[in-house]
Amino acid sequence: MDKLIENINISGEIQIVIFIILAILVFSSIVLGIWGLFSKSKMLKELKTRTKSWWIMCTLFITATIISNVITYVCIGFLSFAALREFYSVIKLRKSDRAGMLWCYLAIPVQYYLAYRGWYELFIVFIPVFMFVWIPFILVLQGETKMIMSSMAGLPTSLMLCVFGLSHMAYLISLPEIDGFSAGGKGLLLFLIFITQINDVMQFIWGKLIGKHKILPKISPNKTWGGFIGGLISSVFIGYLMSFLTPLNHWQVIVVSFFIAGVGFVGDVVVSAIKRDMGVKDMGQAIPGHGGVLDRIDSLALTTPIFFHLVYFFAY
Repeated sequence: MDKLIENINISGEIQIVIFIILAILVFSSIVLGIWGLFSKSKMLKELKTRTKSWWIMCTLFITATIISNVITYVCIGFLSFAALREFYSVIKLRKSDRAGMLWCYLAIPVQYYLAYRGWYELFIVFIPVFMFVWIPFILVLQGETKMIMSSMAGLPTSLMLCVFGLSHMAYLISLPEIDGFSAGGKGLLLFLIFITQINDVMQFIWGKLIGKHKILPKISPNKTWGGFIGGLISSVFIGYLMSFLTPLNHWQVIVVSFFIAGVGFVGDVVVSAIKRDMGVKDMGQAIPGHGGVLDRIDSLALTTPIFFHLVYFFAY
């Protein structure tokens, strides 16, 4: 597919999708701005929040992919750092857990270096195997056993959620080239981000239109079966239309899009459950008025590894 702008080092397929997304964002922002002149409804406020989140994600993606692959790794690595920092600011940890927290932060550059080098075997076991063994041992060395079980559960979980999951976005860029597939890792990254985020929007819209029966009222009272199923079907359909960003055939794209939508819901409610347990509305205030980084990428934290390994299984 021909490029819209020849001097930019991304494929024509990705350029066209980015152009469409930017056009949708500009149109949506104008419509919501006009709507805001006549209404102050809660739905309007939520739609503005989600639109601003899209602007941030789109800007980060375009900036990172246009400049260089290294910048892409650094940007995603910074997301992991910010998400991990927010996680530790919310959950209840002991003073003796600081050494374990330090090792969790140090795991970020190691994990992303493994992704950068494309060392799949080490990348896939470093956190869930080596760090899973090392972090509890570090906690034991502090000599404090009170509430150590909670720390042994919380710190490895933070690594899996904020670092291991998100680092798969970086590894998408390191995947080997496939003959006839020009979009490459950046195309896969764009597909993943777009379907994950559009699923969130579709679930919200369908939930407002036909959502009556709540799924988990004690965890996320706004989640309904109508919204979930509507978002699932919409995401699969949109994913099918965007299959040119992947090396997958039609039925494989349908399967992958289905899992992205379903697991995106899981990521959202898992983080919601953590926030309810800690008694907070948002994980942070990195985006003033719109919560923290983890609030915006909670779905991505779980959809990314699922998407990566499905694509790896089908195409690599």
